[in-house]
Parts: sequence; structure tokens; C-alpha cells
Amino acid sequence: MAQLKAVSSSSSLNLPVHVPKRDLFLYSNNVSFAKKSALFQELGARKSEVQGDAVVSNRGNALRVHCNKGIQVVASSDKVTEVNEATKTKGLRGKLNKVVLAYSGGLDTSVIVPWLRENYGCEVVCFTADVGQGVGELEGLEQKAKASGACQLVVKDLQEEFVRDFIFPCLRAGAIYERKYLLGTSMARPVIAKVRFELTFFALNPELNVVAPWREWDITGREDAIEYAKKHNVPVPVTKKSIYSRDRNLWHLSHEGDILEDPANEPKEDMYMMSTSPEAAPEKPEYVEIGIVAGLPVSVNGEKLSPASLLSCLNEIGGKHGIGRVDMVENRLVGMKSRGVYETPGGTILFTAVRELESLTLDRETMQVKDSLALKYAELVYAGRWFDPLRESMDAFMEKITETTTGSVRLKLYKGSVSVVSRTSPKSLYREDISSFESGQIYDQADAAGFIRLYGLPMRVRAMLEKGI
Repeated sequence: MAQLKAVSSSSSLNLPVHVPKRDLFLYSNNVSFAKKSALFQELGARKSEVQGDAVVSNRGNALRVHCNKGIQVVASSDKVTEVNEATKTKGLRGKLNKVVLAYSGGLDTSVIVPWLRENYGCEVVCFTADVGQGVGELEGLEQKAKASGACQLVVKDLQEEFVRDFIFPCLRAGAIYERKYLLGTSMARPVIAKVRFELTFFALNPELNVVAPWREWDITGREDAIEYAKKHNVPVPVTKKSIYSRDRNLWHLSHEGDILEDPANEPKEDMYMMSTSPEAAPEKPEYVEIGIVAGLPVSVNGEKLSPASLLSCLNEIGGKHGIGRVDMVENRLVGMKSRGVYETPGGTILFTAVRELESLTLDRETMQVKDSLALKYAELVYAGRWFDPLRESMDAFMEKITETTTGSVRLKLYKGSVSVVSRTSPKSLYREDISSFESGQIYDQADAAGFIRLYGLPMRVRAMLEKGI
């Protein structure tokens, strides 16, 4: 049995990034992965061992991971892992040798492990990408994976890559879906509707075939999944009495299901985990200053921080003041409406700061074009089309026009609100000597008369036509 190995610091992998929640995707290729997939090459499998192997992902984005550190293999490669008889024989639906499952330890991934072994007679290696789910979700993950029937757990810290390569480009673009949603789940895995994860993998490797478990199994809902887990002695993290569907990463925490399925119901306060109730927030406001270079945040209160550290810092500050709660009904890609409640404290602060600085550094026409493209950019990310050439081209445009968006913004946080109190930029287009109501050498109030006559000429011509003049 091929064991996963820690990769060297110079290796580069295409690995599925997992954030817990929802459906699972199984990727199988009948040709040799030894030639087509860097994943199995770097993990040390021989060509003969990867024929017909598969990769499973839990609705996650696929990151091009440049490994600065070796991947942590929790189950060490020098240990002999017992292989159930189910992995030696053909399963109910066929035979696969090895499966890599993007694993959270949540209900969906816990259930998929025994389901894969039962139906495909395969070994299951669990892979967990740490994108800021929180310590609570990573603790005990190895025990959960093994209890579900996996032979191994691999963990990779991708928080810096996640913020730098996915969150920050969306922030720079001003991408907000349907006026409210800051794309927390979509940036971590460009899939909510089932087809979108497949689009990502087709972009990375068009020869991959897709086998989606939810299209095959008889599990029709979360209660069915709980029953299946109990039947196979798999520990489950939820009960029928408490079925909130949550998705957490360093950018946000989303809540769905349970009483939220009725848009008329107010969310319960004990549901929130990242933010304090605005009513219970401190009585004294807190000021925070965000330093920005070329449209991207680089510092908090004068202290330069790495992307992930900066976001973590603002999550803590914003959460304390009840910042970033959003309750919305959104339109899913497949046409249905869905209600979700989101907590994005740090992200809300950053969006406010960047947008405000742009008011100094972007002219009117550029700002209008940027805002119009931001809508399409958000749609592409929401639809799982992160690697689409259109999004990449739009990203190049966003990078170019925000070259001068450098400066600092000071914000006041108070009981759920974010107010801008100061903005400065060495590249500011704002000129006090021009904006003043006093006449000056650059701008003379009398100049406005001729401009107004020319600007209003189309309206005058139409009025003359209507009156027969």
C-alpha cells in the first residue's frame, strides 16, 4: 500500500482546498496519474499504483499550492495501517485503488469515507486544508478520520495563500455578490451548486472524469446522513435536534438551515460565534487605522502584518464590536433562493477601508467602470469560475487601476457600525485649493456657466422640438 510522504520545500502541488460543509465530489481518471497529476507524483505513489485512482473533494476550491513547508502527514508513513477487507475487493459500484478526500470531520465527509470504501473498495486518505476553520474544528480530526475508516490524515496550513491569493484579489476588485455577500465560502471553494467544483477541476486538469457521490447514493438529507453514520459506527458532529449547517474560514462564518430556512425567523443570538451582539458590544468606540498599498491592506494601526495575521487581528477587533453581521436571501446559481447569515468582521472593516481610499485615488470614470466590473467579478467567483480567463483578465485590470490606491484610512467601530473618520493618500486626486468654494487660479466659478449651457444642450434641443421652436 502506497503511503503518503511529506513533500520537499521546492515542490508544487494542485490540491483541493477544503472548507467544511455540503456536497462531495469524487474525481477519477482512467489514465495514469503518474503523468497527469502532480498530486500523486509528489505523494510518492508508483505509476502502477495510481491507475484508476481518484481524488475526492468536499465542494472546495482547488488551490495551486506552493509548499513552503512539507505537508504534515498525521498518520506516519512508517506505521502499518490495517486494511479492511472492503479495500481488497471490488465495491458495490466498482473498484478504485486509492481516494484522497478533502476532509473536515463534519457530517458529510464523515459519511463519505465508509460510503467510498463500501461502494468502491478503496483506501481513503483524508486531506485537510487549514484555511482558518479554527482550532476547534481541527482538534481530534485524526481520530475522527480513522474512526470513519480512513487510513491516513494529511493537514496543510494554507491560511496565508488563501488570504493573499484569493481573498485579497476579491477585496481589491470590490467583489460583493448581490449587494451584501462578501463571498467567504466562494473564495475558499468556488462551489455551492454542485456543478461548480467540477468547473474548477476541469480548468486545472481537463482529462479528469467526475464521479459525484450525491448523484449516486440514496442519502437524501442530513437526517439520512446521520442514520447512515450511526449504522456504520461513524461519530457524527450533529444531531437531528440541532442541524445548523456552518462554513468557517479565516474570512467568515456562515450559518444555514434549522430555523433560518424560514426567512421570517429572526436568528437566535446564541447562533453567532465570531461576533458579539451589537447591543452587548463595548459602550466606548474603538478607532482602527488600516494601511493600504496598491489596493491591498498591509498594516493595522501602523503595524505591518502578513495577510493572514492582518485578517485575524481585524476579526478579533471587529468581532468584539459586533461588526460584519449580514442576514440575506440570495439567488443560488441553479435558480433557487437561499437564506444565509454571515459573520465577516475583519472583511467588513477591510472593504470599508479600501473603498473609502478609492474615493481619493480613482477618478469618476474609472470608479464607475470598476464598480460595474466588480459585479461580474463577484458572479464569476460565486459561480466557481475562479480560473476562468475572464476573471483573470479582470483581475489584471483591477491590479492596474489600483496601483495608486495607497494610503491609510481611520475607522471608528461602535456597536455594529463602521464609520470613516479619516482618509489620506500621497496619490490623492483631491485638491483643497480646487475643491474650495473660493475662486482661484485653477478653477473659476464663472467657468461653470459655459459648461452648464453645453452640458444641458441635449435637453434644450428636445424641449425646443416639443414646443415647435
